[in-house]
Amino acid sequence: MTALAPNPLENMSLEQFAHALRAGSIRSEDVTARYLERIKKLDPSLQAFEFIDAEGALASARAMDSLLAAGTDLGPLMGLPIAIKDVFTINGFPAPKAGSNVDISRMRSEVEGPFVQALRKSGCVLLGKTKTVEFCLGITGVSESRGTPHNPWDLEHHRIPGGSSSGSAVAVASGMCAFAIGSDSGGSVRVPAAFNGIFGLKTSFGLWPTEGVVALDPRVDTIGLLARSAADAQLAFHTISAQLFGYRYSANTTEPCLDRLRLGQPDHHFFDGLSDDVAKSYQTAAHKLSQAGCRIDAIQIPEASERQHYFPLTMPASLIAALGADFFEANKQQIDPVIRTRMETGLHSKAADFLALEAKRQASIERVKERFHGFDAWISPVTTVAAPLISEFDNPQQALTLALGMTQNTQPSNYLEQCAVSIPLKDRSGALPVGLQLMASAGNDAEILAISCAIEKKLGLADSPNLQALA
Repeated sequence: MTALAPNPLENMSLEQFAHALRAGSIRSEDVTARYLERIKKLDPSLQAFEFIDAEGALASARAMDSLLAAGTDLGPLMGLPIAIKDVFTINGFPAPKAGSNVDISRMRSEVEGPFVQALRKSGCVLLGKTKTVEFCLGITGVSESRGTPHNPWDLEHHRIPGGSSSGSAVAVASGMCAFAIGSDSGGSVRVPAAFNGIFGLKTSFGLWPTEGVVALDPRVDTIGLLARSAADAQLAFHTISAQLFGYRYSANTTEPCLDRLRLGQPDHHFFDGLSDDVAKSYQTAAHKLSQAGCRIDAIQIPEASERQHYFPLTMPASLIAALGADFFEANKQQIDPVIRTRMETGLHSKAADFLALEAKRQASIERVKERFHGFDAWISPVTTVAAPLISEFDNPQQALTLALGMTQNTQPSNYLEQCAVSIPLKDRSGALPVGLQLMASAGNDAEILAISCAIEKKLGLADSPNLQALA
């Protein structure tokens, strides 16, 4: 057994990478080659990638090194090797499959969208595309159609990675890319971030453009980031946003003092059915924040429970509308059985019910905005459990029940158009990682990232999984 090459950025933040690249102590081509080496060794076991563009990534990295040497600086993400969820149209890459074996040409765009273009203009090196649950309709990460990535925190047993941005989370957690792009319609960034011990950001609805992205439900779809730390996510967020919004964009990175923060802790819904390890990790983190002077007060959010009626109707209906009922019926045997079961409910949805649920949601969105008055953010666990074994999902009906239950704490932010993050929590006793969720009102993405950076400094960075056995 040969030693596994270390993660090129194992002891280096994205900001430190940017300084080292400009100082000439590292080159993008060398870092990219090392990531590709790790992918070659790790991905046959972890199965995070749908497509790897080794030749194109190395060529792009060489171009970044040459541009920098010639005096052209594209910013702090220049030369960084990243991965992207396979729902984005990317020029030069295979068309996105969105985790499916059926022809989704009617759902996808042939044109690369402004978000991917912003990544290119920032100088990112695109390593490849990561796996996703079929049509992004799954919080567990389990996919019969394209394969389920392995959660790197348990090499002896196959634990779920979380979904639907499963491959992106596994790629970041296992050190196969510097950061990754995902999408979040009901927790699809935050849940895999929590299960894999990394940081996840769900952006405010409508903030980052979703043109060129295969849609699950355009009413709630958002683009998100998966990174090793809040600080890395903050740098990536502001750099990408500056490319998208131009010179008028102002990056607010002012870090708040913990003793001046007031966090709202929901008094119901978000704490129902927590496992002992999740409850203990959350309580430990909340206690440390309180000791640092952070004020945590109870808050009522009755609208959170409305999500359980909204998503089971609207998501399947949206997919059936996009694919077409006749196409679905003709091809449904090729679709993952759990996903197929959920989609079939969309065949019987009534327009009146759909419109009534959406009208109720819009009223709740406006009403809940007022609940943030006096609070910097809301706080809760991300999931009710740590990553379960995949064997617990062998029965399709049981899998469906688990999948719907695991979105308990994440769907409310999509329902209410908020921004939200998952901060990794892991003690040093070998327990599986879990996530601490922060939620903020729409448009406060910069503020919630700054708060996350302050909390991260107090709680400390999470560990990385030991993958030497896969070398």
